[in-house]
Amino acid sequence: MIKKILLVLLGWTLLMGPAFAQVKSAEEEKFSGFFPGINFARFANQIESSTDYRFYFDLSEVENIQVNINAKDNTLSQILEVVFENSNLKFVIDGKKRVFITKGSKLDFALAKDFFQIGEKGEQTDSLQGNDELKRAFTRNKLYVIGSPEKSNSATTATLTGKITGLETGNPVFGAVIFEKVNYSRAIANEQGIYSFTLPKGRHTLFVQNLGGFVEQRQINLQGDGSLDMAIEENIISLSEVVVSSEKLTNVSRPEMGVQSLSMNTMRKLPAVLGEVDILKGLLTLPGVNTVGEASVGFNVRGGAADQNLILYNNTTIYNPAHLFGLFSAFNPDMIESVDLYKAGVPVKYGGRLSSVLNVNAKYGSKEKLKASGGIGLMTGRLTLEGPIGDKTTFIIGGRSTYSNWLFDLLEEKTDFREGRASFYDLNFNMEHRLNDKNIIRLNSYMSKDNFRFDQDTLFGYQNQNINLSWTHYFSERLEGEFVIGQDRYKFGIEGRDNPLNAYDFGFDIQQDHLRADFVFEKDLKHTLNFGFSSIRYGLRPGYIDPFGSASIVNQEKVSPEQALETALYFGDDFEINDRISVNYGLRYVIYNSLGPNTLKTYQPGQAISESTVIGEKSYDKGEIMNTYHGPEFRISGRYNLDKFSSIKAGYNTMRQHIHLLTNSSSISPTDTWKLSDPNIRPQWGDQISLGYYRNLKANTYEFSLEVYHRSMKNLIDYRSGASLVLNNDIEQDILRTDGRAYGAEMMLKKNSGKLNGWISYTYSRSLLRTAEDETAEKINGGEYYPSNFDQPHNIVLVGNYELSKRVGAAVNANYSTGRPVTLPVAKFVYGGSERVFFSDRNAYRIPDYFRVDLSMNLEGNHKVRKLAHSSWSLGVYNVLGRKNPYSVFFTPVNGVLKGYQLSIFAQPIPFVTYNFRF
Repeated sequence: MIKKILLVLLGWTLLMGPAFAQVKSAEEEKFSGFFPGINFARFANQIESSTDYRFYFDLSEVENIQVNINAKDNTLSQILEVVFENSNLKFVIDGKKRVFITKGSKLDFALAKDFFQIGEKGEQTDSLQGNDELKRAFTRNKLYVIGSPEKSNSATTATLTGKITGLETGNPVFGAVIFEKVNYSRAIANEQGIYSFTLPKGRHTLFVQNLGGFVEQRQINLQGDGSLDMAIEENIISLSEVVVSSEKLTNVSRPEMGVQSLSMNTMRKLPAVLGEVDILKGLLTLPGVNTVGEASVGFNVRGGAADQNLILYNNTTIYNPAHLFGLFSAFNPDMIESVDLYKAGVPVKYGGRLSSVLNVNAKYGSKEKLKASGGIGLMTGRLTLEGPIGDKTTFIIGGRSTYSNWLFDLLEEKTDFREGRASFYDLNFNMEHRLNDKNIIRLNSYMSKDNFRFDQDTLFGYQNQNINLSWTHYFSERLEGEFVIGQDRYKFGIEGRDNPLNAYDFGFDIQQDHLRADFVFEKDLKHTLNFGFSSIRYGLRPGYIDPFGSASIVNQEKVSPEQALETALYFGDDFEINDRISVNYGLRYVIYNSLGPNTLKTYQPGQAISESTVIGEKSYDKGEIMNTYHGPEFRISGRYNLDKFSSIKAGYNTMRQHIHLLTNSSSISPTDTWKLSDPNIRPQWGDQISLGYYRNLKANTYEFSLEVYHRSMKNLIDYRSGASLVLNNDIEQDILRTDGRAYGAEMMLKKNSGKLNGWISYTYSRSLLRTAEDETAEKINGGEYYPSNFDQPHNIVLVGNYELSKRVGAAVNANYSTGRPVTLPVAKFVYGGSERVFFSDRNAYRIPDYFRVDLSMNLEGNHKVRKLAHSSWSLGVYNVLGRKNPYSVFFTPVNGVLKGYQLSIFAQPIPFVTYNFRF
């Protein structure tokens, strides 16, 4: 009857707005107010903001509860009885105005006999085990007495230590944040899950959050130094009273700088071309990361080339991270756990590239039950299956494919590309087996393949193949090791079938076998030591062409295969000096050996490398060391906390790169080849110094960061005029050693919570090259600095998300950047009786600036927990303004006149829609 009356009054009360008033009486507080169909979590927040009541509940259990009530002098108990009338939820309110909401039965406040028992030496372990809802709620709100009053000294503070582990897995929860709200004290669990921080003695409420954003609570009475180990849930948000983001806190407190992380939830909200969630496109919204244009493979970080980024996928190296010329990322979003980009402060265990490390961590499957997820878009479809195999093994398998050929059929009949075709697929399979508490075995595998043709005669294709096996062993609570062995392979091929006389197969491939061992030792609460080694054996076939068919007259040709061995030893220390100062430092020593069999030309010392300076050849047997490069890489970064909400950081690191991409384009192309360092081509070297200021505002709702940096680079590769890069056995004769420098500033303001959230970033960066002073073959632009192909001084990105409701969200992405440099023909002249073209200095001009706005909307299905399948729709428009952003400019003679043209990839608004599902 009460509900019917409320429905009648609903229309009238909507005009009144969400009025709320509180009436106090001697017996129990009474409330008057209108709550027009809001979710329960929001209702609880409103009550808490105006009263002393505090709610404790499992958010997943109340997410479908809607509060639609007009209260008038009602007690909270009366209101909750109406709200939970048709549900299985029960509530109880204690004498301290704490409201406990559980499923099935009410909490029993009878205390256990050992409830206040003090553990030996002040040690406590929480009792959150099993699936009993009452036990979970009891553990979250139990009072843990830490330390012994008898042993307590006159100090007003005490140190709390402990270990954070996952409830289901028992594994240490690395990066978990332990936060005390009143004093804004915080600690971050290290790789062993160990934390430590100092608090005033007395009662405290601790909030504990893992990297997934799930919050737990513990009540403590700190009477002296002691420990509290906590097992936290990794898949349930247990408390909505406060949201503590680990990313918010680590923005200020972590010692590393230049580290960016994007959650999959954030990337799913970003508008994406053709509706596919794309990791690489998500990275382009971050400061200091850009690309040379739309539909480009790879990305550029702080003025570096695309090949200077190490892309890791569960410890495997991905050489080509994209499908369909860069339209889609090579990573299936349903397989991804987390993504971290290191622009500076690169962990000491990583190396081999000059600019950055992109670490993509994939899942190993659900431990709970068999699950499936997938999506269907205009051009692609995907499906992922995961679950347990017994009690100790989990797996996940996923695949994607495209059905994009229908787009070519829509082209006009006279269009050259109407006969074109393009397709791709990728497959992932990961498995984890827990032998016991101290040993875990993991298998990771990935394969992708692309095929495309612009006519019926020539087929292009490339593929990645990766597999590795890892073993994690816990030697003790303080020492753990991970051992990885695997193989990575990338290859491309071109099949020419235009004419049987000219039919050919052309190709390139690279294979690397790798072995690594990484150790983490928790020396004490202030020192965490990282040490280990890695070894990579490279094998390249830099290029070959074979005739196809008996009628072909194409000559067989190949570039000599290349081999090399790269080994590195490293040691690092995370040193927490005190509450204000933290330092991360390390040394990595790299030894690189180029190996035979091979035959290399030798050149006159001190002269430019060219055909005219060849003095002989030298042959090397299989496995013979042709030459060795070695040297140290330094990593150091530090943080100084100005206060609890701001810090300054500084860092310096050096990097070496022994493998080079040979390309005449601005971005990675499927037909590019790689080249190993040898006696004639030196490894690239670079260093970077950076300084940053970080501040969190309004109780960590906003994050602000400002970073400045300067990079120096040596032995980069540029090319002489008219260089030939394909099937060139003497490529060193067409290469110019080049020095580079890059500098800039990155500013970002981010709002983490609320209905409206997102970020805005501005980047000023320069990337300049200059022919090395001791390079005598040729001087580009007279030996002066000139812009690199990816020099884009100004870049502005705006990302906004607005939660219209719990099921509907809208997003906008706006991007502006300076046009990239180009070299243009500026004059014509006659020489030797023929007309010639005179070009400007290299990269003296720029294509027009880039600007794009995207809009999207995500529509979630209803959130009923017991539904067989949950679904959502993603729809929107890419390049909603229809701006014809130039990708490149080119010139073609027409009737004797040289005419310029502009190529735009997406010159019109591109609508997209994707249906996603999981069950």
